[in-house]
Amino acid sequence: MDGITILSDDFDNIYFEKIKTLSLAEEGLEKYKDIKIVYTPLHGTGFRIVPQALNLFGFKDVISEPQQSIPDGNFPTTVSPNPEEKAALDLGLKLMEKENADILLATDPDADREALTIRDNNGNLMLLNGNQTATLISYYLLCRWQELGKLTGKEFIIKTIVSSELIKVLADKYNVKCYDVLTGFKWIADKILEKEGKEQYIGGGEESYGYLIGDFVRDKDSVSTCCIIAEMCAWAKMHNKTIYDILLELYAEFGYYQEGLVSVVRKGKTGAEEIQAMMDMFRNNPPTTLIGQKIVKINDYELQISKDLTNNTTNKLDLPQSNVLQFFLEDGSKISVRPSGTEPKIKFYFGVRSEFKKGDDFKALLEKSEQKIEDIKKELNL
Repeated sequence: MDGITILSDDFDNIYFEKIKTLSLAEEGLEKYKDIKIVYTPLHGTGFRIVPQALNLFGFKDVISEPQQSIPDGNFPTTVSPNPEEKAALDLGLKLMEKENADILLATDPDADREALTIRDNNGNLMLLNGNQTATLISYYLLCRWQELGKLTGKEFIIKTIVSSELIKVLADKYNVKCYDVLTGFKWIADKILEKEGKEQYIGGGEESYGYLIGDFVRDKDSVSTCCIIAEMCAWAKMHNKTIYDILLELYAEFGYYQEGLVSVVRKGKTGAEEIQAMMDMFRNNPPTTLIGQKIVKINDYELQISKDLTNNTTNKLDLPQSNVLQFFLEDGSKISVRPSGTEPKIKFYFGVRSEFKKGDDFKALLEKSEQKIEDIKKELNL
């Protein structure tokens, strides 16, 4: 066809060689790469390249969901091919149960975002949200970089301002900088470019299932992410742990973080005016407490200022101007408010933190945290 050039496999091989350099495998890890992986590309472009990349990393027991491994832009097996939605993963989850697989990996149709399902210690399937996966990836990268002596004081990771604060807490533990950027992966790429030649990027991501490890790609990349996640699972197994074990250990050390999102739709001209009025109210008359917790800091990205309410000081936010407000509570919880730039809605992002001790009932804590989010919604009249 005129105007189209079909690239040879040589170009894939260039990419594969680059992602192999991301491996942080511990000596002796090879024999633990017998984990069973179920993969679904959701009818998209990952159908060939993801299993091939996993095989190159040493993972041979990779089972692709057959129906969804057929590229088809009509996405016949799912209402929406979005890995954030459980319904899109139903076929993969059934295959995971049938095959008694360790993990399920799912990529969206253009293979830039990735979802992870693991098993808890009772063998039950557990779909991780984007923040949990980003936290686990960040932990593995930071831990292994330290163990390999690669941390020199000039490294950094990146998260978006609405992503989990646990990622920053982890970076602080390893004395690695954590840069916050506005929502949207272009801002992660922009920060990598800004720091190029001055500091070393390790990895980063956002709550909406987009992650990037290494800096040779400048956008979210699920292919390399799937490989590092599989390696992390084998690494956990080598240390007689599961991914679930590691998650609980992180929560026990740093606290349990639970996220939620509410979108309030207001259509038309009056709707736009109502959304702006809501932002004006939160900006000019912010709450002082929520669910019995004092608000200790307010970030206003439109005014580009951060107010520390514990000592009445104000600092400049070194980020582009954006109509976003954030309220930080004394227990480490965070509420972010921003109008959508493309739809007639205003979004409320909730990130609540609770104490968690090893041996606590995780299910009970999950329910308690979800109730905490519901209580905040009620106080905000959402």
